[in-house]
Amino acid sequence: MAEIRSPSVRRGWSESTRARAAEIVKQYPEPRSAVMPLLYLAMAEEGYLTDNGMREVAGTVGLTAAQVRAVASFYTMYKRDDPGRYLISCCTSISCMLLGSDEVLRAIEDESDVMSGETDAEELISVEHVECIGACGGAPAVTVNYELIEGMTAERARELVRWLRTAQPEAIVGAECQELFGGRRSFDWGPFDRDSALGPYPAFGPLGTVSGPAGEQDG
Repeated sequence: MAEIRSPSVRRGWSESTRARAAEIVKQYPEPRSAVMPLLYLAMAEEGYLTDNGMREVAGTVGLTAAQVRAVASFYTMYKRDDPGRYLISCCTSISCMLLGSDEVLRAIEDESDVMSGETDAEELISVEHVECIGACGGAPAVTVNYELIEGMTAERARELVRWLRTAQPEAIVGAECQELFGGRRSFDWGPFDRDSALGPYPAFGPLGTVSGPAGEQDG
């Protein structure tokens, strides 16, 4: 789990983060094309997207801080506020809504005592409702730290919240959560992904935000 640091403290990226940034930039024909993955890298470095993180991204790709902020402010997955350790996102788009996502969201809010858009006092759980997460065939769907759980019900949503509070897993494994709390999947024939998310940001190997099935951090 990335250490949470105050955005008011000006600090540079760690050497390992700079090395990851350089490797990511190499994958693109122009450095500026790497802005979006580098913003996730900045989130993983400091726990959320700080002004300092955006300045680091700007310096890495040769843009101004204002240009980087324009990208970051457009997409809701770039978190400017410090999220809890577990970010529960409930899809409320049409397919999920028709199959009961409103009840799922209310159950999550009630069981966690956290309203959508807020974080609990312990900074353990954040709740949000989001637009389509690409799992219409397994609606209603939620994610925890962007790890997908399909076929959710209100009762299983309550069980999920209780499990997060009591077990407090070091990493979120989507396949494990699906087996424990999920129902119908979009593609039941598809393999389970046993990688896991280390924090409230997407699990992606080049960013160092993935833990494998044996619990060993990628890279």
